[in-house]
Amino acid sequence: MTPELIARYDQRVPRYTSYPPAPHFKPEVAAATYAAWLSTLSPQATVSLYLHVPFCKELCLYCGCHTTVARSYRPVAAYVDCLEREIALVAELLPSRMGVTHIHWDGGTPTILSPEDLRRISSALGVVFDVRPGAEIALEIDPRAITQEHVRALAESGLNRASLGVQDFDPKVQETIKRVQSFERTRQVASWLREAGVSGINLDLMYGLPYQTVESVVRSVKLALQLDPDRIALFGYAHVPWMKRHQALLPEDALPDSIARVKQRDAAAATLIDAGYVAIGVDHFAKPIDPLAARQGEGRLHRNFQGYTTDDAPALIGFGTSAIGSLPQGYVQNAPTTAAYLAAVMDGRLPTIRGVALTDEDRLRRTIIERLMCDFSVDLNQVGLAHATTAPDFSRELQAIDDLAQEGLVTRDGLAVSVPEDSRALVRNVCAVFDQYLNTVAARYSQVV
Repeated sequence: MTPELIARYDQRVPRYTSYPPAPHFKPEVAAATYAAWLSTLSPQATVSLYLHVPFCKELCLYCGCHTTVARSYRPVAAYVDCLEREIALVAELLPSRMGVTHIHWDGGTPTILSPEDLRRISSALGVVFDVRPGAEIALEIDPRAITQEHVRALAESGLNRASLGVQDFDPKVQETIKRVQSFERTRQVASWLREAGVSGINLDLMYGLPYQTVESVVRSVKLALQLDPDRIALFGYAHVPWMKRHQALLPEDALPDSIARVKQRDAAAATLIDAGYVAIGVDHFAKPIDPLAARQGEGRLHRNFQGYTTDDAPALIGFGTSAIGSLPQGYVQNAPTTAAYLAAVMDGRLPTIRGVALTDEDRLRRTIIERLMCDFSVDLNQVGLAHATTAPDFSRELQAIDDLAQEGLVTRDGLAVSVPEDSRALVRNVCAVFDQYLNTVAARYSQVV
């Protein structure tokens, strides 16, 4: 890709972790709708669970998550009480003690919970749900905010995959983004996890942060490789100060431009591939024996709110502030502020405040976008047949695809669309062609690269 092409197409479009994207959720789909959807789940179906913990001990300036700083444990303890109550509220609506194949804890910092409270919530889930043998139980970890007792509690609760947040090991970058974390500390936590039997170790890295260079990003990648992770997520920093005001404290003149970001991304990716990792979608890398790599090879990789996943359960149930759930009928989201979430749950109500009911065309377009994000190719005719429906008239979309093909971003053979390897950083632009909702509301997204 030429610098001119990168600059022209480094637009702000959705990350496509859902379709329709979250800015298109409506208040008409709220608690009553969610309750009805939960009650109609098939008793034989499996589900996945997502738990959001919206607290941190300090705020990292790059953060785009729904989180606040907790100066004491009191608000965290109150939140744990409500999280347990929300689990019970949902359980009353389910048709059975449903099987669970994936559990994912995110935040914030989930390990801001005490070891006892981590055990308590895990136990509450085990009472309500049938957590299947072999289920993936994953948790996002800030290595600065975890103890060996936390690790023991998590291991006893079945944790088998941990994602360690790193972002960057360069001291100047760390000081700028207010996340000072030594390599030795990160290595110590990884060692604790492995000693406790947590075999799946992921690392999260970033490019596009202030003062990062190609050389510094590659150094961070090489240090990360010394920890022998199973997976590495390589995310581009999303600078959205209109949504996250603390990001305005970062020095904007030190942020790399689009071309520099692509060079950082490409150099980091090349380093990982040279080390034997397989590129998974646009921002993940995994060892060849990892289930993500196997699923990608089979064309059965999925993408959800946590990124690329092997999870193919028909429903994802979210718990906690701002948590998004996905059910066969559509998406739902909990109240985005902890105060509103606590008020609803303490009143005995589901805290769901918005969502969207999917149409047949939404489902078809969602599949098209997911396959592009996962496989970098899609056959529109095959997708239409799989959905047992006549595909919509894609003449407008195909014209747009042909325009992108003139730029070298895609190739098209009839109704088969593919993204060449050297253009995959811009795959979200290709997905946006099939997005009927884009530009229908005043939403601002992160840049493509």
